[in-house]
Order: sequence, then structure tokens, then C-alpha cells
Amino acid sequence: MIVTTGRKFNSDAEFLAKTTAEKLNLKFIPRENFSTDALKKIYGAENILVAKKNSLRLLTEEGELFFHPNTAHLRIKNLRNGEGDRLITAGKISAGMKILDCTLGLGSDAIVESFVVGELGKVIALEKNPVLAEIVRHGMKNFSADNEKILNAMRRVEIITADYLDFLKSSAENSFDVVYFDPMFRHPIKKSSGINPIRPVADKNPLTLEAVKEACRVAKFRVILKEHAKSGEFNRLGFKLAAGGRYSSISFGVIDLVEENNRRA
Repeated sequence: MIVTTGRKFNSDAEFLAKTTAEKLNLKFIPRENFSTDALKKIYGAENILVAKKNSLRLLTEEGELFFHPNTAHLRIKNLRNGEGDRLITAGKISAGMKILDCTLGLGSDAIVESFVVGELGKVIALEKNPVLAEIVRHGMKNFSADNEKILNAMRRVEIITADYLDFLKSSAENSFDVVYFDPMFRHPIKKSSGINPIRPVADKNPLTLEAVKEACRVAKFRVILKEHAKSGEFNRLGFKLAAGGRYSSISFGVIDLVEENNRRA
């Protein structure tokens, strides 16, 4: 992977490209008048990270990957109108909670979580791929085309570049209220064009029983898994399907730790 600017760039874009390349230990290449395809051939690069104005965009074979609040805007609008949100309902997430989002991705879920927990709560979002983490981190810090409440929600998300299993193992017992997993689906929904560009850089490893066990140790109340509606991962990993989403292609599984502890008692 190499880092460059758009063909039309200013000093800010060049500075962003150079500092990002240094931070990610990648090579900065002056754009000059080369096309991105030409740069790929010249430097043998599979992917190119491009700094444009105040955004970072990764060009992959699946498309252009960049940060945008995406569905978070609509979901927050629905919440404000009292229509609810399936993730928030499944996790029983409320104001003041501390959430560990183990799979940041493009950050839509983390923004919604942050909006709900508010200023008194906390959302820590983990992303294993440092390039993806930097794209979303920079995007959440600098995105401006939205209302103040959504901007504040995304600014409050703390993004950490880390493998979630390592992070869970190093976390204290009951240190979060809810732990959330949204791994790459075992059977991808290819028609989801908004997700396709993330596939080349996403962690494709399945969620393990060890990670779920650690999550149950770290969470006080619930562990949540998002997967394809007909996935066998819920049964394999011990999650109970949450109700709702009759016509949706995705579902949420829940491990209710309070319920589990009461049953054992």
C-alpha cells in the first residue's frame, strides 16, 4: 500500500498524506500527473490511500473506502422520533453506559451507541486494521456536514487500533456494561454495496468461543453479536436470538449475563 494525494490538492492534503504515511509506516508518493492505476503498476501496490482535502480514501478492488456517518444519521433520527433501534434494543443500551464495540468497521454502530450513552457514558471501539482505524478516526474527528448532536456523538467515540481478543484479555472483569461484536459475516451479503469496499481490509476470521468467553467476563450485563439472519454462528457461540427485524437480512444475538448468573444461582 502507498499513500498519495488527489490530482488536485493543496498543502493541507499533502500534509495529511505525508503525516498519515509516517503514522502508518507506509510510503508517501507524490501524485504528479499519474493515474492511480499507473501508480499501482509503478510501485507494485495493491491498494492506494488517497488524501483529499480533509478526508482519507482507500482505493481497493471492491471500490472506494472512506468515512461517512452512513446509516447512523437515519438510525439516530429514528431514535429521536421514538422508533427504536435493533442494536440498542438488543443490548438494552441506555444513557451513562460504558460500551466496548469490538469491531469498529466504518463506525456507524459506534456513533449510534455513543449518541445513546451520551456525555456521561463511554464508547470504546476497536479496529484491528490500522489503515481502516485511521480512516475512521480521522473521519470522525473532522466530519462536519451533520447536526451538532451527531457530531458530538462521533467525536466522543474513542478508537483504539487493537485485536479485540488481546484487548479483552487485558481488560478487567465487569469493566464494560455491554460488549458488541459485528464480525464479517460467514456468508457475505454481496448486494450490500456500502460494505463491499471494506472487505479487502477487514478481519475475516470468525469469532471464537475464547473471545466470547472473555467478553462474558468483561461485560456486566450483555454480550451482543450481529450476524446474518440465518447464520449458524448464534448457536455455535451460545447466543440467543433477539426478537424483531422480521424482514431484515441481519439479526442480533444476545448473551444476557444477569439472566445467566440468576440461573446458576
